[in-house]
Amino acid sequence: MGTYSAKAEDVKRAWHVVDANGKTLGRLATVVASVLKGKTKPIYTTHVDTGDFVIVVNADKVHLTGRKLDQKMYYSHSGFPGGLKSITAGRLMQTKPEDVIKMAVEGMLPKTRLGKQMLSKLKVYAGDKHPHSAQQPAELSIK
Repeated sequence: MGTYSAKAEDVKRAWHVVDANGKTLGRLATVVASVLKGKTKPIYTTHVDTGDFVIVVNADKVHLTGRKLDQKMYYSHSGFPGGLKSITAGRLMQTKPEDVIKMAVEGMLPKTRLGKQMLSKLKVYAGDKHPHSAQQPAELSIK
């Protein structure tokens, strides 16, 4: 008997929907990253993308603990001298609440081509509506 290694053509992908209303950002991101990686499946293999699709709704109602809305900073750099831009979590929640969840999940995925492929299966929406009802997503509960 040998060790089972999943192949890309053997993976069956499901769709899950998560309601972020009142959920803590980090705890939500860990569960979503685990499902995107495929760690919740028995066929999990490190070098194959075995994860499922995840839809996150109500991203604008996610909760940050402590004083993170004022103190947590998100940075980006243009690559040119003096091109550092920074924005607080509170300001980003007002302008693009989807990016807060995407960046939290992206930090928990591998920093490789496989990680980018996993992140492409994440769909985040600020409101409670999403255009993926044809895929019949199952509700994913987060404590």
